[in-house]
Amino acid sequence: MKAARLYAMGLVGAVAWVGALIVVAGCTSEQGGKGHELYGHYCSHCHGESGKQNEGFNWSSMPDPKPKDLTNKSEMSTFKDEDIFNTISRDMKDTSEVGGDEIGDDDFAVPTMPTFKYTLSEEEIWAIVGYVRGLHGGKMEFKVEERKKQLETALQTAKTNLEQATKAYEAAEKQASEEAEKKSEALKKDVEPDESSYANELAAMVKAKKELDAAQVTMTNMVTRPGKGTSVPRPDLTIKPDKLAKTVALGQRLYENKYGCNGCHSIGPDGGKVGPPLDRAGFRLNGTWVYRWLINPQAMNAETRMPALGLSDADAKAVTIYLTTLKSMETEEDVQKAAAAAAAEKAAAVKAAAEKAKEEKAKAKK
Repeated sequence: MKAARLYAMGLVGAVAWVGALIVVAGCTSEQGGKGHELYGHYCSHCHGESGKQNEGFNWSSMPDPKPKDLTNKSEMSTFKDEDIFNTISRDMKDTSEVGGDEIGDDDFAVPTMPTFKYTLSEEEIWAIVGYVRGLHGGKMEFKVEERKKQLETALQTAKTNLEQATKAYEAAEKQASEEAEKKSEALKKDVEPDESSYANELAAMVKAKKELDAAQVTMTNMVTRPGKGTSVPRPDLTIKPDKLAKTVALGQRLYENKYGCNGCHSIGPDGGKVGPPLDRAGFRLNGTWVYRWLINPQAMNAETRMPALGLSDADAKAVTIYLTTLKSMETEEDVQKAAAAAAAEKAAAVKAAAEKAKEEKAKAKK
């Protein structure tokens, strides 16, 4: 089944940037060089520089299923270019057995394989696809330049459709106004234009505007990174006490089963080592900062390897609340401070008990 094979394939990770426009995996084009650069920054971390298993430094730390061997031609050649693209660019699915998303046979659902739909342009993702093809001796057949021309044509068509729809609406509205004026003169009183007479033209114009907006977004995302220049407003993280436990549980579920944060971050002995450990996130990270980082990491640090995963406001708040509860004591200093505090508390309790016993004894003598 295609979904099962893609499930094991997972394209994950990140490592340092490497030079662009060089000969890589049989691809000498500028796009191939860009693909090598992007793969090195976002993928080699888990897949390895050459795409082999256990080559990336994070591979062994990841939960199952581990990333597959991208150099395996017999397996990788069974995937279409579009399959690989849709694996890299998708919406994340909650894989929880209870309360999770409905997952179809053709849906790719591996939480630890992040999406780059909200981080990279479509052109950049196709460059990665081309590079991955080269890792197993293949060549990408998808024509990116043709795709661009199609989008440009679709955009121009949408503009023309909106212009025509707008003219039709204006003509219908004008006619309705003129008829209303004639009736006003005949009846010697004000008559409002019949809006129902141009309702179809108005609906067509609104539809054409939406189609143009969609075409513009698609064309923009083809060549521009989606979250570029987008700031994240300050969130309201207040939560009622009776909702806290449920929200924390949801945040943990999303952390593990939807967004696969444990593929790159560790809590205790479990999890990846791409990003910093999160055992003490509740001590060292500010909730507002965490929320903004989850929504758009690139707005906070343009060079970060962590992608934007498409978290909704509700999901980002739940994960943030969960992370603020992580306050383990990892350092020796913390352990010593806690031990000292516990000893002081015990000594105070012993002293209080002794004084109370002394007072009761004194009262008994009286």
